[in-house]
Amino acid sequence: DGGTVQVTLQEFAVAADPPTAEAGEVTFEATNDGPDDVHEFVVLQSDLGPTELPVDENGAVDETGGGIELIGEIEDIPVGETQSVTLDLEAGNYVLICNIWDEEEQEAHYQEGMRTSFTVE
Repeated sequence: DGGTVQVTLQEFAVAADPPTAEAGEVTFEATNDGPDDVHEFVVLQSDLGPTELPVDENGAVDETGGGIELIGEIEDIPVGETQSVTLDLEAGNYVLICNIWDEEEQEAHYQEGMRTSFTVE
């Protein structure tokens, strides 16, 4: 099946290794490298580019917006921790994001650059 993908979350980037997977059961092992912020890992199916997703007034992605489908997520991964989620993915285009809105710092992690494309073949 799809195998395992190592995902690194940090201020402010998302990296997937490898950046593609076979269709089927794909396990994402998401590690928060910080250095400071809690992050989340969200898998969206979309033909939109990573920077083209619909956003709300704060710049966070509207997960119910047009052109995207929420497939799965891991919420609130503390700095230094790794958490995993296994999803049954069909062939297609996906975007992997952190969609946290930091009220205190008034920043959307997606807008800060926490997004990357991912392909399932």
